[in-house]
Amino acid sequence: MEYSQDDYLMISGIQHFKFCRRQWALIHVEQQWAENEHTVIGELMHKKAHDPYLTEKRKDILVVRALPVSSRSMGVSGECDIVEFHKCEDGVKLYGHRGTYSLYPIEYKKGKPKASNEDELQLMAQAMCLEEMFSTKITEGAIFYGETRRRKPIVFTDELRDEVKKYLEKCMIIMIEIIHLRSKRRKGVYLAL
Repeated sequence: MEYSQDDYLMISGIQHFKFCRRQWALIHVEQQWAENEHTVIGELMHKKAHDPYLTEKRKDILVVRALPVSSRSMGVSGECDIVEFHKCEDGVKLYGHRGTYSLYPIEYKKGKPKASNEDELQLMAQAMCLEEMFSTKITEGAIFYGETRRRKPIVFTDELRDEVKKYLEKCMIIMIEIIHLRSKRRKGVYLAL
């Protein structure tokens, strides 16, 4: 199935949905967002990662920031904090660059690694978008945690891919139900989440 761009969910929503469905609904359905100490610190940490005009070349690695991604098959869009393009023998061609490259997405998070896998799901969803966009297979990425100042490598398994699809499907079903309910509102009847 292919989704229309008007129906796309935000990739970050998968992390919010797994962590707390109420948080997901407030942010992605009701579009309510309030800055606090943690979100401001996270935004400051992301500042360099979110600069699309800052591209670096380090030997055989091209570092691209704030790369927009989307997937018609999953119905999501968003932005990769950083994607490293590593020169290799059997990768993808990039316009304006010689050779072929493999892709290595990196997601930035303010805190430290969590016991649950919501951060890995978000990174996996980004990788799946990149795979669809570049017609390639990505086997690994990383999450950079600001508190530890370390990258945590994430292997992209079939189980992680299936979990992303499962959660995105749940998000899409709930979003469609809410849109349907809102279109059927009657005087004096309101949807409360």
